[in-house]
Amino acid sequence: MAMKRWIAIIVAAVLIFISIGINSLSYLFTRDFSSFMEEIAAGNAGYSEVVIEQGKGRDRIAVLTLDGVIQDVGSSLFASGGYNHQLFMTQLNDILNDKSIKGVVLSVNTPGGGVLESSDIYDAIRAIQIDREIPIYVAMGGLAASGGYYVSAPAEKIFVHPETITGSIGVIMESVNYAKLAEKYGIDFNTIKTGPYKDIMSGSREMTAEEHNMLQEMINDSYERFVAIVAEGRNMTTEQVKKVADGRIMNGRQAIDSGLADDYGKIGDVIDAMKADYELENATVFEFAPMDSFGSLFGVKVGNLFGRNLESELIGKLLSDYDAPRMMYLYGEK
Repeated sequence: MAMKRWIAIIVAAVLIFISIGINSLSYLFTRDFSSFMEEIAAGNAGYSEVVIEQGKGRDRIAVLTLDGVIQDVGSSLFASGGYNHQLFMTQLNDILNDKSIKGVVLSVNTPGGGVLESSDIYDAIRAIQIDREIPIYVAMGGLAASGGYYVSAPAEKIFVHPETITGSIGVIMESVNYAKLAEKYGIDFNTIKTGPYKDIMSGSREMTAEEHNMLQEMINDSYERFVAIVAEGRNMTTEQVKKVADGRIMNGRQAIDSGLADDYGKIGDVIDAMKADYELENATVFEFAPMDSFGSLFGVKVGNLFGRNLESELIGKLLSDYDAPRMMYLYGEK
């Protein structure tokens, strides 16, 4: 690379960090620093509790929001929002240990995501139900499909909007095969491996029938677990679940008719229903609200400098997305 280009890159980087430094100092001095330190001491500096409805007494209802693809991509200086798996799991754990919380309303707006991450959430929700014996109601937003339904299934009640897209019960795993394209342009691949299956699902060659069967067996195992979870949560037989567990999506009415949801209702309706069903009319309702962080501030500044598309689609991919094929409870594209 030419020396002038290196110099230009270094100068640009220095300017970025100076700008971020100035804004970070401003961030510290313009917020309630004592509150910030209290949150750190409490171990939940990533979020705060915001009261929606002030009640009487000690009973509380927690409103928890699951928004975005359910995938643990770790933390990154360039991240500027979106679903944070570790933070969400921390919130669920805090609910488990907070005796003042007598009910949980989970707002779900997600196409699903990773098999493992969805299982993490499901296990945490079941722990709350079993150990705390408190109800969990789900309010589905515009999209609560695949993994979004997986984590909703154990809820005591599921509410939908008529235009909610849900369902998509199933598992998917895919990769791109560019072997013929490479052959057309004379591109060869030199692969050194320790076994015949080490490069299974590689894009550089065709998949064999044996490899396909091996992966299909894995997919089928995950699918059966998904079906069993829905059957248990919705008090249905596996046969009843499998009638609609073919990957199809459905709207709110279809979900209710098939037994996958209970009633129509937005978040306010769901809160009112929980209060009425469990004698929590005097409970304080609060929600977990994400707090600003240096990481999100950094992401915003980079996004403003280079444009949102570059930050979210390029930098985010480079720093936090390992694009190996994996099993997903996911509706739509990755």
